Amino acid sequence: MTVFHRVDERLGAFALRTLDAEADAALLHGWVTHPKAVFWMMQDADVAGVTDEYRRIAAHPHHDAYLGLWRGTPAFLAERYDPAHVELVGLYDAAPGDVGMHFLCAPTDTPVPGFTRAVITTVMAWLFADPAVRRVVVEPDVRNTAVHALNAAVGFTVVGPIRKPEKEALLSVCTRDQFRTATRGDVRP
Repeated sequence: MTVFHRVDERLGAFALRTLDAEADAALLHGWVTHPKAVFWMMQDADVAGVTDEYRRIAAHPHHDAYLGLWRGTPAFLAERYDPAHVELVGLYDAAPGDVGMHFLCAPTDTPVPGFTRAVITTVMAWLFADPAVRRVVVEPDVRNTAVHALNAAVGFTVVGPIRKPEKEALLSVCTRDQFRTATRGDVRP
Protein backbone atom coordinates (compact mmCIF):
# COMPACT_ATOMS: atom_id res chain seq x y z
CA MET A 1 0.00 0.00 0.00
CA THR A 2 1.37 3.43 -0.97
CA VAL A 3 1.67 5.69 2.07
CA PHE A 4 3.26 8.77 0.50
CA HIS A 5 4.19 10.24 -2.84
CA ARG A 6 6.17 13.29 -3.89
CA VAL A 7 7.21 14.76 -7.20
CA ASP A 8 10.77 16.03 -7.35
CA GLU A 9 11.01 18.89 -9.85
CA ARG A 10 14.13 17.41 -11.45
CA LEU A 11 13.81 13.66 -10.96
CA GLY A 12 10.08 13.01 -11.04
CA ALA A 13 7.86 10.75 -8.97
CA PHE A 14 8.90 9.20 -5.67
CA ALA A 15 6.66 7.07 -3.45
CA LEU A 16 6.79 4.94 -0.33
CA ARG A 17 4.85 1.77 0.25
CA THR A 18 4.69 -0.59 3.20
CA LEU A 19 7.45 -3.18 2.97
CA ASP A 20 6.46 -6.85 2.59
CA ALA A 21 9.18 -8.87 4.32
CA GLU A 22 8.56 -12.05 2.37
CA ALA A 23 7.97 -10.54 -1.06
CA ASP A 24 10.72 -7.89 -0.83
CA ALA A 25 13.48 -9.84 0.96
CA ALA A 26 15.31 -11.10 -2.15
CA LEU A 27 15.46 -7.57 -3.58
CA LEU A 28 16.53 -6.06 -0.26
CA HIS A 29 19.18 -8.74 0.19
CA GLY A 30 21.05 -7.40 -2.83
CA TRP A 31 20.85 -3.90 -1.41
CA VAL A 32 21.80 -4.50 2.23
CA THR A 33 24.71 -6.82 1.42
CA HIS A 34 26.21 -4.59 -1.28
CA PRO A 35 29.64 -3.13 -0.37
CA LYS A 36 28.20 0.41 -0.47
CA ALA A 37 25.74 -0.60 2.29
CA VAL A 38 28.47 -1.39 4.81
CA PHE A 39 26.94 1.00 7.37
CA TRP A 40 23.63 -0.91 7.17
CA MET A 41 25.51 -3.70 9.01
CA MET A 42 23.93 -6.64 7.17
CA GLN A 43 26.87 -7.56 4.94
CA ASP A 44 26.81 -11.24 5.93
CA ALA A 45 23.03 -11.71 5.89
CA ASP A 46 21.41 -14.29 3.65
CA VAL A 47 17.90 -13.87 2.21
CA ALA A 48 16.37 -15.72 5.18
CA GLY A 49 18.16 -13.37 7.57
CA VAL A 50 16.88 -10.32 5.68
CA THR A 51 13.36 -11.77 5.76
CA ASP A 52 13.64 -12.39 9.51
CA GLU A 53 14.93 -8.87 10.18
CA TYR A 54 12.07 -7.22 8.30
CA ARG A 55 9.49 -9.56 9.85
CA ARG A 56 10.86 -8.48 13.24
CA ILE A 57 10.52 -4.81 12.26
CA ALA A 58 6.98 -5.37 10.93
CA ALA A 59 5.97 -7.01 14.21
CA HIS A 60 7.49 -4.26 16.37
CA PRO A 61 4.98 -1.68 17.66
CA HIS A 62 7.50 1.18 17.36
CA HIS A 63 9.41 0.40 14.14
CA ASP A 64 8.24 0.22 10.50
CA ALA A 65 9.92 -0.31 7.13
CA TYR A 66 8.93 1.00 3.71
CA LEU A 67 10.05 0.36 0.18
CA GLY A 68 10.77 3.52 -1.77
CA LEU A 69 9.90 3.78 -5.44
CA TRP A 70 11.32 6.09 -8.05
CA ARG A 71 9.14 6.38 -11.14
CA GLY A 72 7.37 3.22 -10.01
CA THR A 73 10.53 1.09 -9.57
CA PRO A 74 11.96 0.01 -6.19
CA ALA A 75 14.94 2.27 -5.52
CA PHE A 76 15.35 2.83 -1.77
CA LEU A 77 14.46 1.62 1.69
CA ALA A 78 13.21 3.76 4.58
CA GLU A 79 12.61 2.95 8.20
CA ARG A 80 10.68 4.98 10.75
CA TYR A 81 10.99 4.31 14.48
CA ASP A 82 10.14 5.80 17.84
CA PRO A 83 13.53 6.65 19.38
CA ALA A 84 12.08 6.53 22.89
CA HIS A 85 11.49 2.78 22.33
CA VAL A 86 13.96 1.72 19.59
CA GLU A 87 17.61 2.46 18.75
CA LEU A 88 18.17 5.38 21.12
CA VAL A 89 16.56 4.31 24.38
CA GLY A 90 18.48 5.97 27.20
CA LEU A 91 21.05 7.52 24.83
CA TYR A 92 19.52 10.97 24.41
CA ASP A 93 16.73 13.12 25.81
CA ALA A 94 13.72 12.03 23.78
CA ALA A 95 11.09 14.70 23.25
CA PRO A 96 7.42 14.39 22.31
CA GLY A 97 7.10 14.35 18.53
CA ASP A 98 10.52 12.79 17.89
CA VAL A 99 10.75 10.18 15.14
CA GLY A 100 13.82 8.21 14.11
CA MET A 101 14.74 7.50 10.51
CA HIS A 102 17.03 5.30 8.45
CA PHE A 103 17.29 5.25 4.66
CA LEU A 104 19.27 3.26 2.12
CA CYS A 105 19.46 3.80 -1.64
CA ALA A 106 19.64 0.77 -3.90
CA PRO A 107 23.04 0.18 -5.48
CA THR A 108 23.30 1.15 -9.14
CA ASP A 109 25.81 1.03 -11.98
CA THR A 110 24.39 4.28 -13.38
CA PRO A 111 24.27 6.90 -10.61
CA VAL A 112 21.85 9.78 -11.12
CA PRO A 113 23.15 13.17 -9.91
CA GLY A 114 21.03 14.43 -7.02
CA PHE A 115 19.21 11.12 -6.54
CA THR A 116 20.25 10.45 -2.95
CA ARG A 117 19.39 13.99 -1.93
CA ALA A 118 15.97 13.61 -3.59
CA VAL A 119 15.48 10.38 -1.62
CA ILE A 120 16.33 11.89 1.78
CA THR A 121 14.18 14.92 0.94
CA THR A 122 11.29 12.59 0.09
CA VAL A 123 11.74 10.59 3.30
CA MET A 124 11.87 13.77 5.39
CA ALA A 125 8.82 15.23 3.64
CA TRP A 126 6.97 11.98 4.35
CA LEU A 127 7.90 12.05 8.04
CA PHE A 128 6.92 15.71 8.43
CA ALA A 129 3.62 15.07 6.62
CA ASP A 130 2.55 13.61 9.97
CA PRO A 131 1.54 16.66 12.05
CA ALA A 132 2.56 14.85 15.25
CA VAL A 133 6.21 14.77 14.13
CA ARG A 134 8.15 17.72 15.50
CA ARG A 135 11.70 16.50 15.02
CA VAL A 136 13.52 13.78 13.08
CA VAL A 137 16.38 12.08 14.89
CA VAL A 138 19.17 10.11 13.20
CA GLU A 139 22.18 8.19 14.47
CA PRO A 140 24.46 7.32 11.55
CA ASP A 141 27.91 5.86 12.04
CA VAL A 142 30.46 8.61 12.76
CA ARG A 143 32.52 7.38 9.78
CA ASN A 144 29.64 7.81 7.30
CA THR A 145 30.67 11.25 6.09
CA ALA A 146 28.51 11.02 2.95
CA VAL A 147 25.31 10.73 4.98
CA HIS A 148 26.45 13.47 7.38
CA ALA A 149 26.70 15.83 4.40
CA LEU A 150 23.24 14.78 3.17
CA ASN A 151 21.79 15.24 6.64
CA ALA A 152 23.23 18.76 6.83
CA ALA A 153 21.84 19.55 3.38
CA VAL A 154 18.27 18.86 4.54
CA GLY A 155 18.58 20.73 7.85
CA PHE A 156 20.00 18.37 10.46
CA THR A 157 22.02 19.81 13.33
CA VAL A 158 24.66 17.62 14.98
CA VAL A 159 24.04 17.00 18.68
CA GLY A 160 27.22 14.94 19.11
CA PRO A 161 28.66 11.45 19.17
CA ILE A 162 26.95 8.71 21.13
CA ARG A 163 28.04 5.16 21.83
CA LYS A 164 25.63 2.47 20.68
CA PRO A 165 26.25 -1.25 21.19
CA GLU A 166 27.02 -1.76 17.48
CA LYS A 167 28.72 1.54 16.59
CA GLU A 168 29.91 5.01 17.46
CA ALA A 169 27.09 7.19 16.11
CA LEU A 170 26.65 10.87 15.37
CA LEU A 171 23.33 11.93 16.87
CA SER A 172 21.67 14.65 14.78
CA VAL A 173 18.23 16.26 14.84
CA CYS A 174 16.11 18.22 12.38
CA THR A 175 12.99 20.21 13.15
CA ARG A 176 10.24 20.90 10.65
CA ASP A 177 11.41 24.53 10.35
CA GLN A 178 15.03 23.50 9.82
CA PHE A 179 13.92 21.15 7.06
CA ARG A 180 11.77 23.82 5.38
CA THR A 181 14.58 26.35 5.55
CA ALA A 182 17.17 23.91 4.17
CA THR A 183 14.95 22.84 1.29
CA ARG A 184 13.70 26.40 0.71
CA GLY A 185 10.14 25.35 0.04
CA ASP A 186 11.22 23.03 -2.79
CA VAL A 187 9.37 20.22 -1.08
CA ARG A 188 5.86 19.47 -2.21
CA PRO A 189 3.85 16.28 -1.84
